[in-house]
Amino acid sequence: MDKKKRSPGPDARKPAKGKNAADQAEAAQTRRAVSNILKGSSGNLVEWFDLYVYTVFAAYFQSHFFNSTNELQAGLEAMAVFATSFLMRPVGAWFFGRYADRHGRKAALTLSVTMMSAGSFAIAILPTQDRIGSWAMILLVLVRLLQGFSVGGEYGTSATYMSEAATTKRRGFFSSFQYVTLIGGQMMALLVLVILQNTMADETLRAWGWRIPFAIGGVAALVVLWLRRSMEETISADQVAATKNAVVAGEAQPGTMKLLLTQYWKPLLICIGVTLGGTVAFYTYTNFILKFMNDTSGIPKTQTSLINFWALFIFMLLQPVYGMISDKVGRKPLLLWFGITGVMFTWPLLSLLAGTQNPVFAFLLMMGGLVIVGGYTSINALVKAALFPASIRALGVGLGYAIANSLFGGTVPLIGAALQKAGRVDLFFTYVTVAIAISLVVYIFALKNKETTHLDNEQGNAWTGGDKPNDSDKDLIDA
Repeated sequence: MDKKKRSPGPDARKPAKGKNAADQAEAAQTRRAVSNILKGSSGNLVEWFDLYVYTVFAAYFQSHFFNSTNELQAGLEAMAVFATSFLMRPVGAWFFGRYADRHGRKAALTLSVTMMSAGSFAIAILPTQDRIGSWAMILLVLVRLLQGFSVGGEYGTSATYMSEAATTKRRGFFSSFQYVTLIGGQMMALLVLVILQNTMADETLRAWGWRIPFAIGGVAALVVLWLRRSMEETISADQVAATKNAVVAGEAQPGTMKLLLTQYWKPLLICIGVTLGGTVAFYTYTNFILKFMNDTSGIPKTQTSLINFWALFIFMLLQPVYGMISDKVGRKPLLLWFGITGVMFTWPLLSLLAGTQNPVFAFLLMMGGLVIVGGYTSINALVKAALFPASIRALGVGLGYAIANSLFGGTVPLIGAALQKAGRVDLFFTYVTVAIAISLVVYIFALKNKETTHLDNEQGNAWTGGDKPNDSDKDLIDA
């Protein structure tokens, strides 16, 4: 008797109800993560646009605030003011980190972008030295200190929020968007520069056109302020409630320096070590590099602006790629990539860049440096966020980053400009190399790969496939 093949019934073609429900839940979680990441990172983009506009347009407005007629000296003074804003980073990190751990990430991020907006509008209308004399420079310094305070709070809180808002299996991918928007902020500043250079006469740009990007930054910050109203909070109501109660049994409250320094001083030191070399390399290849090329290569400013723009554009696109790689192989291999290749190639890359007059070769050299730095930038926020529990995460990440960033990253343009003026730019190459080498030691000996972190304990393990928190309290720190 012939047996007829039966076609699968309707139920056979449909996934099981349990699987379908799980898929729908995962899709909903991803949509929420995307929405929150976009809202959180948009403010990051505007904050860093406002920060970088200063260095990108410094050559055009420095004569309005500084008395020196020597371009190199005026540029040195402008970079000194840029460096002073970094003095407020640790203060901002402490204030906003404490605020975020005690009152929520959303409230802290909203406040920081409001302050940055106020600073940008202030610079856009700031009187110059021909009107109010030395008060022009004093007011510029005060506004930059306010913006440094704001950015000091933005980084740690943003890194914390994006790491907590990410889905378990794609933490590297989602958290990489912090540097997508950070780089995007600088790229937007360069884009505005390129547009103004090609639509305005140089004299007009120097006279008043430099005010335009600061006004743009102020308006953009107001838009982000409106967007952030609908962000979801990532810390529990219990944590917020705990900050309102008296300390019980001698335990430190969430978001306090007492908790950080008594129980999490070791992760704080590791956070500083992780950041040191990365922030020096990042500011070298993304911030100081434009002035460096203008002063040493002989390539026209309009071309160096384009070189920087396209290199940063590619660099920005690489961040999620590195993030996805880290979701497969772990975070430590990418940090080792940055550390080892940074030590090997920093000197030759910068040395060749200082001597070339070929725009294409200059682009390739800059891109080579950025490919190296991407191993750090794409995942550093997540690595640092995983070092701390939710009760102290924003303060720990923000303060650790701000200390290293203020002492080493923010001083890169100043140190580079001073060594250029002294004719010892070779010492600058050494400084960058040594900074990366110090962090490489931290990556090798202080971090583990694919170990259970505080984020895993709170929101699910990224490596074992489980969605529920584990009982293990291991983290990235060596015992």
